[in-house]
Amino acid sequence: MFGGGGTTRTRTTSAPRRGADIETEATIGFADAIEGVTVSLRLSSDAPCPDCSGTGARAGTMPRVCPDCEGVGMRAASVGGAFTMNETCPTCRGRGLVVDDPCPTCHGSGRGLSNRTVSARIPAGVKDGQRIRLRGKGATGERGGPAGDLYVNVKVAGHPLFGRKGDNLTLTVPVSFDEAALGAEIKVPTLDGAPVTLKIPAGTPNGRSFRVRGRGVTHTSGPAKGSPGDLIVTVDVQVPAALDEKARAAVEAFRDATNGTDLRANLFAARPGGAS
Repeated sequence: MFGGGGTTRTRTTSAPRRGADIETEATIGFADAIEGVTVSLRLSSDAPCPDCSGTGARAGTMPRVCPDCEGVGMRAASVGGAFTMNETCPTCRGRGLVVDDPCPTCHGSGRGLSNRTVSARIPAGVKDGQRIRLRGKGATGERGGPAGDLYVNVKVAGHPLFGRKGDNLTLTVPVSFDEAALGAEIKVPTLDGAPVTLKIPAGTPNGRSFRVRGRGVTHTSGPAKGSPGDLIVTVDVQVPAALDEKARAAVEAFRDATNGTDLRANLFAARPGGAS
């Protein structure tokens, strides 16, 4: 920042300059987020002016080295005593070049707007809201410099059946009262379409979860990288809204058979204040 006495100047404005980074958004399907997908993205970004190839000068002419900063783009300004501070050259505005006959398209800036379509690979296992960096997919560099990077903010659409918790998939499955009470083997779907058989033990309460191993999302990091997560199945015991005569008689018979059990007895076993 500070320099004393003389200043050694190096002409750096002709050096390649990296292109700017670009940020965009992509919405993908639930299954695509699990398996990975290639999407096409329409981008608008800063780029060298196509008419002057980024020089800023009218065709057939060339800019000249700034006489004030000698092409550095910075100049030394005294801040008192023997101290100097570098500041942007006001003549060339930091470019190091002066354009006498500006390009009519970019008005001497050397920059234009590029509209292009790029293919971007969204990796498997991406999460909703995750930011993906794609190297070299950003704005074109200046004077042969490398392109910038493209950052894609991923939005994952919901699924009518499945949810996601980390690298596990979740699924809620309805079961009947008799299946929960007596036990059953039921078929449940998986994201890849191949159903699996799940054994429901007798006496399963509403809301109990079961783990189907290897039917989740492939781990992308950590000790388990490369191995699949699990499918967590939660049962939702269904109570019929209406009963026909035969079903009602069966439920009443069940109630008579279990009439001695009070499920709410513990709610009144001890009351606040010590009363019983």
